Amino acid sequence: MLAWLRLVRLPNLATAAADSLAGFLVVSGPTPLDWPPLACGLAVLASLALYAAGMVLNDVYDLELDRIERPERPLPSGAIDPRHAALAGNLLMAVGAAAACGAAVAANSPWPALVGAVLTAAIWLYDRHAKATAAGPAVMGTCRGLNWLLGMTAAGGPTAEHQWAIPVGMAVYVAGITLFARDEAGRSRGVMLVAGMLAMAAGLAVAAGFVWLPLLDGVARTASLPATTWLACWGVLAASVLARAAQALADPSATRVRAAVGNAIMAIITLDAVLVLAACGERWAIAVILLLAWFLVGRRVVPPT
Repeated sequence: MLAWLRLVRLPNLATAAADSLAGFLVVSGPTPLDWPPLACGLAVLASLALYAAGMVLNDVYDLELDRIERPERPLPSGAIDPRHAALAGNLLMAVGAAAACGAAVAANSPWPALVGAVLTAAIWLYDRHAKATAAGPAVMGTCRGLNWLLGMTAAGGPTAEHQWAIPVGMAVYVAGITLFARDEAGRSRGVMLVAGMLAMAAGLAVAAGFVWLPLLDGVARTASLPATTWLACWGVLAASVLARAAQALADPSATRVRAAVGNAIMAIITLDAVLVLAACGERWAIAVILLLAWFLVGRRVVPPT
């Protein structure tokens, strides 16, 4: 069981759930703290299944490389039969696609199914072809943006232009993480780390457009605190992520880079919660940030990268 939990990257699954849940809440706006509707639950299920499928198939396609660079992983070490992993990955992909279709039926909208189909294709494209190419970080970032859109479309959105800033910004942020982690198996190249840091910073700035874009028109669209206070909070979070990345830039050893990557991935949950704070207020933000417990407990069992 531990090998399978390592294969699906147990702690990282919490970030997938946080994205789709936050996407649904951002579009829904302030709502009573009640159990989310069926469309939301199915969107979260689709996110979890598709993310897990992507992780499993990633290792299936990387088996020969991992025999050299990461022999301790479940497939090259022999803890899991690669044929069983391939079967599990494809089954998870089918479950995710079916759950996205279910979310479309529950939401009475075709968009969750369409987003789920594109996300499925993007995951396969990254794992099978794009990962080792220059397009790899962009495809990975696209997967994260689509995951946000899966939750947003389940709520009938995006319904306003400034809401698009979130999936676009988070896509750029995750593309930056992927670029930063490009050489994490050994000693990373400085130019790759700098490019990854800049992309992460750009993505965080774009995602904050959910609040600062309305401010340009003199409208403050935050649920329970001043927009300037929210932007200050976002800035502190962004600075903490980038500071950890800067430490890895100063010492680009595999240990430091992996720690910075793990921190940037974990921060996705906090960032999602703060975006929900702007849209829905404190109660739903707390509900989202509680997913950090899943990540923190999970990473004591298996590594997130």
